[in-house]
Amino acid sequence: MQEILKRAKRIELIIFDVDGVLTDSTLYLGDDGQEYKAFNSKDGLGMKLLQKSGVEIGIITGRTSKVVAIRMESLGIKHVYQGQRNKIPAFETLRDELGLTNEQIAYVGDDVVDLPILRQVGLAIAVQDAHDLVKQHVHWQTKLPGGRGAAREICELILQAQGNLDNAFEKFISK
Repeated sequence: MQEILKRAKRIELIIFDVDGVLTDSTLYLGDDGQEYKAFNSKDGLGMKLLQKSGVEIGIITGRTSKVVAIRMESLGIKHVYQGQRNKIPAFETLRDELGLTNEQIAYVGDDVVDLPILRQVGLAIAVQDAHDLVKQHVHWQTKLPGGRGAAREICELILQAQGNLDNAFEKFISK
């Protein structure tokens, strides 16, 4: 665990996949073609707390959905790349735009399409219910599944590693 905390301490950007990471992979489709996704509110708060500590958050997803744009806007996440079948160009654009090295970036994935990025970053993370091949190529795996608190678990790990976890919670417990 010490090695994971050492890696997490260096993180200045975390990138999340959406389906299977911020959701449980279920896609709800209405008769009108509208797509619905369920997001975990605890994950959202974790992401907000992490941003307040100074860590940037990015989204790279293969699908395109209005609900993803709406949810990310509500969380204040500016770096959103949708419709990225090949996720590497978006990853490289975001890394270069922020002037970061791969070691300063964490990526969270759940399926084989995430492997090209997971194999490059300083902290590669798989959610608990990720594909077995993905689990073989990451530094750390969450205890919780995608869409069920995994993102919160990751945000708190980074906050802890960077010495900001107590600060993040202080406003909720002080009088």
